[in-house]
Amino acid sequence: MYLKIHPENPGQRQIRRVSEVLHKGGIIVYPTDTVYAFGCDILHHKAVEKIARLKGIRASQANFSFIFSDLSQLSDYTRLVSNTVFKMMKAYLPGPYTFILPARNNIPRIFQSKKKTIGIRIPDNQIPLEIVRELGHPIMTTSIHDDDKLIEYTTDPELIWDKYKTQVDALVDGGYGKNEPSTVIDCTGDEPVVLRQGIGSVD
Repeated sequence: MYLKIHPENPGQRQIRRVSEVLHKGGIIVYPTDTVYAFGCDILHHKAVEKIARLKGIRASQANFSFIFSDLSQLSDYTRLVSNTVFKMMKAYLPGPYTFILPARNNIPRIFQSKKKTIGIRIPDNQIPLEIVRELGHPIMTTSIHDDDKLIEYTTDPELIWDKYKTQVDALVDGGYGKNEPSTVIDCTGDEPVVLRQGIGSVD
């Protein structure tokens, strides 16, 4: 299923169709505020494993992140964070950042691993935010890399569809994506540490 959805004013009927695909254990490709990504319902282990196979890794070893619709979902999946970290997240999100936080005990079950951390994203793009709101809980996410060594990320959703249409259940075309990933900030230690400088600037 190939769906064009307006990135600033997503149609609720289309969002509902994407949510139904996820609810049934399907795999989607969708835009963020950085690059295009694979996504699935975090409650479907087989979907998580399928995305891991698409990436050529084991689900138990994957560093997949979760897309939240807002910070109110934080306490359901992460352990307590300091006021400093929470204020920083509140200042930067929604935006092109991934925050690595200590995970609650339910996270290892989702990934079927001993995973003790979780990556949190709240992208500045209404499409994934509306999908999460419609679904009722976060979706798992991981960037789609290009096989071309010179071009790390494919920005054209039609080219992504041509490559993966037999391996995913839906692609959401929200226009051209960017070719630079999110900035990753590790907040599991005493001080936040930038693990990857991406499109999001850090003051």
